[in-house]
Amino acid sequence: MQRNRFEVAGYLATKPAVRRLPSGTPVANVRLGETYRYQDADGKSQQQTNWHSLSFYGDLSRVAVTFEKGDNIFVEGTIEQRQFTPKSDGAQRTVHEVVVRNCHLIAAPRPPHSRAAEEPVPDLQGGAIDHANWPVG
Repeated sequence: MQRNRFEVAGYLATKPAVRRLPSGTPVANVRLGETYRYQDADGKSQQQTNWHSLSFYGDLSRVAVTFEKGDNIFVEGTIEQRQFTPKSDGAQRTVHEVVVRNCHLIAAPRPPHSRAAEEPVPDLQGGAIDHANWPVG
């Protein structure tokens, strides 16, 4: 049995950027850093940070826009590889990204009252979502 499942918790490098694909589907992109600490062979404390590119498609992009830089989030998704050719230099590039299927906020790095209380988080279990008010361009 083959399985492509990826889970990670970490901190957002920036506020997620939202755009629309040519098909009209909204997508939010952001980088997430996860740091782990360990002791090397000499007993010295070390740390390493790994960075992951995250993509939130469709309804999950609406959840992503509620996140802020520095938020500690947990995501579950699949690792996908895609190729593209930027117009700037015409050289084909390959990227690996986590396509998020589920996510939640673990902790915000600021007081909870600073988060906009009037911004509802959509019910992704089949609830209605008002797409007219999406904060995307």
